[in-house]
Amino acid sequence: MAKSSKLVAAKRGRVLLVRRKRDGLWMFPGGRKRARESDKDCLRREIKEELPKLKLGSLRLWKDVRTRNRRSGRKMSDAIFVAAKASGRLTIGDKKEIDRAIWRRPRGIRLTPTSRYIRDKLFPKSNLAAAYSN
Repeated sequence: MAKSSKLVAAKRGRVLLVRRKRDGLWMFPGGRKRARESDKDCLRREIKEELPKLKLGSLRLWKDVRTRNRRSGRKMSDAIFVAAKASGRLTIGDKKEIDRAIWRRPRGIRLTPTSRYIRDKLFPKSNLAAAYSN
């Protein structure tokens, strides 16, 4: 299984999500790692391809996930990074892969299995009120 890198950027109770064109599911931006590419370099390349106007602050590795998603059964091998800051227009760069990017609350939207896993770990239902009040 190819390893992927994902970005979690949040501001004012909303997270950055992109919609996959092929199935209409939403996900945290990112993608598959190339040979001899670090996880962080992979993420920066993918963001530049998908959202070329987005400017990222420092990136911190939140978790290196190698597990099986309990809901879907899918094997996951993902480096999940949290951005200290994200700004700029959400202009789509790779229109073959994604068709929309938004800042929104992470619940009440159809997410990919990996993005559901990330949402459930970083934004549990019990902490929603606190997360949205910031």
